[in-house]
Amino acid sequence: MKVLVIGSGGREHALSWKIAQSDLVEKVFVAPGNGGTAIEKKCENINIKADDFDSLLKFAKNNNIDLAVVGPEDPLAKGIVDAFEKNNIKIFGPNKAAAMIEASKAFAKDVMLKADIPTAYYSEFSDFDSAKSYVVEKGAPIVVKADGLAAGKGVTVAKTIEEAVKALEEIFIEKIFGESGNKVIIEEFLEGEEASYLAFTDGDTILPLVSSQDHKPIYDNDEGPNTGGMGAYSPAPVVTEDIFKFTTEKIAKPLINELANRGITYKGIIYAGLMITEKGPKVLEFNCRFGDPETQPILYKMKSDIVPIILAAVDRQLKNTSVEWYDDTTVCVVIASGGYPKSYNKGYEITGIDSAEQIEGIKVFHAGTKLENKKILTNGGRVLGVTGRASNLQEAIEKTYSAVKKIYFKNMHYRNDIGKKALRR
Repeated sequence: MKVLVIGSGGREHALSWKIAQSDLVEKVFVAPGNGGTAIEKKCENINIKADDFDSLLKFAKNNNIDLAVVGPEDPLAKGIVDAFEKNNIKIFGPNKAAAMIEASKAFAKDVMLKADIPTAYYSEFSDFDSAKSYVVEKGAPIVVKADGLAAGKGVTVAKTIEEAVKALEEIFIEKIFGESGNKVIIEEFLEGEEASYLAFTDGDTILPLVSSQDHKPIYDNDEGPNTGGMGAYSPAPVVTEDIFKFTTEKIAKPLINELANRGITYKGIIYAGLMITEKGPKVLEFNCRFGDPETQPILYKMKSDIVPIILAAVDRQLKNTSVEWYDDTTVCVVIASGGYPKSYNKGYEITGIDSAEQIEGIKVFHAGTKLENKKILTNGGRVLGVTGRASNLQEAIEKTYSAVKKIYFKNMHYRNDIGKKALRR
C-alpha cells in the first residue's frame, strides 16, 4: 500500500513512523511533513500544505494512494474527508459535519446536552458586553473559550474576574482568534485532574486506546499560559478501570449515537478531554483527531499494526478488530522554542538527537523542525517530543529526561515535571 499522511507536527511524525512499520505499507508520503519525517524509514515529504485540498487530491490520484490519514483538525473542519470520499479515495478521519465537535464548542456543548454527556454548565455569547456582565455576575475561577479552532490556545482558565475580562477583550475586541472568536462559551470551573481518552470509531463500534494525560500549561506545576501540550504519558492512573468503562459507555457511545440521530456518521478518532472530578469524569472538550502530544506516547505503547485498525474504521468493520499494547509505561517530554506559546525565533540548529536515540527505549518525534543542508533546524513552537518506554513510570520518566538532556538548541525550553502527578498517585 501507499499511504498519504497529512500534517507536519509531532503527531504526524508518530503516525507516519507507526504506519511505516506495517508490512502492508511500502511507502508513506507526508504532506508537508517535518525534519523527522524527512529522514524516517519508508517516508518521503511532499511539499503540499495540509489545507491545499486540490493539490493533495491531485497527488493522491497521480501516485495511486491507497489510504490518506489526516493529522490536524483544520483540514478536517474544512472538509478534506468529504473531498477525498467524493473522489473515491480512502481517508481516515471524520467528515466536515462530524468534525464540528471540535470546530464549534457551542455545537459540541449542544450535542453533550442532548446526549446527556456529563460536562460543565455553560452559557454562550456573541458580544463582549453581555459576556462581561455574565463573568462579573458569576465570579471566578471561570473558563472562557473561543468557539472555533484556535490551535489549542483558545481556552483561558481565569483565576480572577480581571483575567476573564482580559480574555474576552482579546477574543471580541482584539480579535486574536479571528472568526473563531465570533462566539464564546463561558463555563463553570471544574476541580479535578485532567486526562485524555482516545478511541477509534467507525460510527457504530468504539475501540478505545490506552488512557493518557497531557500537560497544557507552559511551566512546571501547571503555571503560565496554555500551549498545545508540553508533554504526556500513558497510561494515566487517574483513569481507573471504572472511569475508563464509564467514559466508553456514557460519553463516547452517546456521542456517536447522538450524531447518528442528526444524520452524521462519525468515523475516525474520538478524543475526549476529561476532568476527573469527585463526581466522576466530565468532558472539557471533544477533538476530532489524535491528540498532540498524547499520540506520541500512545503509539509508542501500541504493539498492534495500526494500518488494519485504520482500514477497519474506514470500512465500518471495527467490531471484528482489537488492539494489543505493551505493558510498559511511556512518557513524552516536549522541547519547545523559548518564547512559545507567544513569539519565538526559528532556524536554530538542533544537536544531540542521535545520542538521545541511542538510549534503549527512546524515540525522538519531530514537530517544529525542518531538514536543511543535512542539518535539523527549529521550525516551530513545539520542536521535539522526546518519548521513552520502560517497565514502570519512574524509570520511563528518568530515561526520557536523560535523553532530553542530550539534545541542544538555542533558547530551548521544557517542563521538568511531566508524569509527576501520576507518581504522586
